Amino acid sequence: MNRILLASAFLLVSISAAFADEIPSAVPAAVVPVSAAVSPVSAAVSPVPAAVSPAPKAPAPKLVEPHLHIARSNIAGHARVALTFDACMGQADERILSTLVRERIPATIFVTARWLKRNPAAVAVFLQNPDLFELENHGQNHIPAVDTPTLIYGIASASSPQAVRQEVEGGAAAMVAAGIPAPQWFRGSTAKYDLSAIGEIRAMGYRIAGYSVNGDGGSLLGAVITEERIASAKDGDVVISHINQPTHAAGEGVAKALVDLKAKGTQFVRLEDVEDTGDDKTTE
Repeated sequence: MNRILLASAFLLVSISAAFADEIPSAVPAAVVPVSAAVSPVSAAVSPVPAAVSPAPKAPAPKLVEPHLHIARSNIAGHARVALTFDACMGQADERILSTLVRERIPATIFVTARWLKRNPAAVAVFLQNPDLFELENHGQNHIPAVDTPTLIYGIASASSPQAVRQEVEGGAAAMVAAGIPAPQWFRGSTAKYDLSAIGEIRAMGYRIAGYSVNGDGGSLLGAVITEERIASAKDGDVVISHINQPTHAAGEGVAKALVDLKAKGTQFVRLEDVEDTGDDKTTE
């Protein structure tokens, strides 16, 4: 008889446990009706601990994307525009580089250490044309210059002041090692920063390059819209585009827009050639 009672109790516990496994996780464990049918045996079953609330997430850092303008020419038909190009990773876009050289159009190029290693031929072209190209710092590994942890366009930020410093100094060291003059400007990956990182970079002696016209949408726009955006640049604008995506359609639009602007009488300048004004204390 005792064996029959124990077997019955064991069977009831097993059925109750199976039923509990089918209860949706959103239902609190405390309301699962396991013990109601098995009073003497279920008392030995360990209670299910209450769900632990997740730790509150740290607030996302406040990010800024500074604007930059240069001094206007104030001459009708001869707008002054600064062309800036980011060379993040990948290969040089010869469509853009050859147009700049052929048309004798000056520009400021922001290079990463990673890009420098992969593109010695393009670096040689830059160095052979010092009247055209100003080379500046885009960082060591193309990491956003934000000193708290976050993701920007899916890219993890530097996350600490020490890592921001390494990104800036590592980029500058690679430039000097490649025979490029020490940079005076810095533009971080994604062109977004938090205010504390801006202060840290400025304390290192760098001006921070924002922009006023996003020419190619991170090189992801089509050729036609890229051409239209860049060709619409006005007196005092700073244009940002990319010179490291030779397989993207945007590069074709960039090259055409350069010719369009030149035909309109645009005065092209490098950042080192003209006075400028930047948001968020990036150039003060």
